[in-house]
Amino acid sequence: MRSDEFYMHRALDQAREGLAAGEVPVGAVVVSPAGEIVGAGFNAPISGHDPSAHAEIRALRDAARRLGNYRLEGCTLYVTLEPCLMCTGAIIHARIARLVYGAAEPRTGMVESKANLFAQPWHNHRVMVEGGVLAARAAKLLKAFFEARRERDEAASGPLGDH
Repeated sequence: MRSDEFYMHRALDQAREGLAAGEVPVGAVVVSPAGEIVGAGFNAPISGHDPSAHAEIRALRDAARRLGNYRLEGCTLYVTLEPCLMCTGAIIHARIARLVYGAAEPRTGMVESKANLFAQPWHNHRVMVEGGVLAARAAKLLKAFFEARRERDEAASGPLGDH
């Protein structure tokens, strides 16, 4: 069986694809119980004009299509950033067995940062969670993206800023 780091590197590959497309660099892969990558995705809400096109959602959709079932029982989802509210709900509904994520998301993370939705008693499905896998690499990609975006925005506004 391959390591969590191996699969997180594949999710980071997806994040880099998103970065190349001008999207926030978040990537995800779904891995079957047999260790096969059955779904992959990167953030694409900008290019897809779709607010739900987060990396996790796109990877879950890809896996569901490939497997012919929206229930991805026994599968593990690897994502480079702590999931948001929408993605956390999708992970539960997809019956993902295990979530492995990289960097924490202090503003909107729903696994540890703002709340732990997986721990709520009203869910009929439990997801095992492992956070912090290759977190520094995932955070570095995000930091570089946002720094470049700030620099681009400052250059566009000129030395006096927007008036």
